[in-house]
Amino acid sequence: MLIYGRQAVLTALREGQVRRLFLAKGIERATRSEFVREAGRLGVPNEDLPRIELDQALRTTHHQGVAAEVAELAFAEPEAPFELARQRGERALLVCLDHVTDPRNYGAIVRSAEALGAHGVVTEARRSAPLSPVVAKTSAGATAHLPLVQVTNLPRYLAELKERAVWVYGAAADGARGPRELDWDRDVALVIGSEGEGMRRIVRAACDELVSLPLRGRTPSLNAAVAAALLVHEALMARDAVGATQAAAGTALDRHR
Repeated sequence: MLIYGRQAVLTALREGQVRRLFLAKGIERATRSEFVREAGRLGVPNEDLPRIELDQALRTTHHQGVAAEVAELAFAEPEAPFELARQRGERALLVCLDHVTDPRNYGAIVRSAEALGAHGVVTEARRSAPLSPVVAKTSAGATAHLPLVQVTNLPRYLAELKERAVWVYGAAADGARGPRELDWDRDVALVIGSEGEGMRRIVRAACDELVSLPLRGRTPSLNAAVAAALLVHEALMARDAVGATQAAAGTALDRHR
């Protein structure tokens, strides 16, 4: 499979995933030197191509002059996000996408989820953007670092999560509670619905709480990727606050011993 975009390809190179590197003729000298140097260090062959050939091979002109051949992107096992949380000594935070079909939104959500500290992104096989080069590029290489899980039936998966004591919070414009009113200090699955339609009724019914972001302007809603990033940030900030409070309480207790 071919991926493209400077950050996505550079990340894949450093992760040892690239089989061959392709550079468009005429790209900036500094950029070419960086990629050739990195490829040479890792023993990855590279090839210069006319930009039009790269355009045709990738079916896009938005590749920034850099592409790479990698193995097909693969989904992780369902347990992988929980294993990552255990490795970090943290409560699990999953981002579940309901009918998010735009690959750029998918990639942007993966990027934010990985950067902010979530443990996985879950999609449903029939109602989601495919795991594609566009997703890899938009994620800026985050697909290499975060477990991406695909399930057959999202409502059933959410029910299984609840059986293992995971709380399910759904993002909804009419949610009765704001993110700072919820308890994030537990294993949580955050559900993000599609733009326009939001979550399906059956998915909405599976949520323990509906959460909305307070909007003060005239725009009635946020892009799905932006909403996901803000809610993940709120969740991790809340967990940090709990940790700081517990640490302060422990220090105070030690002083009185």
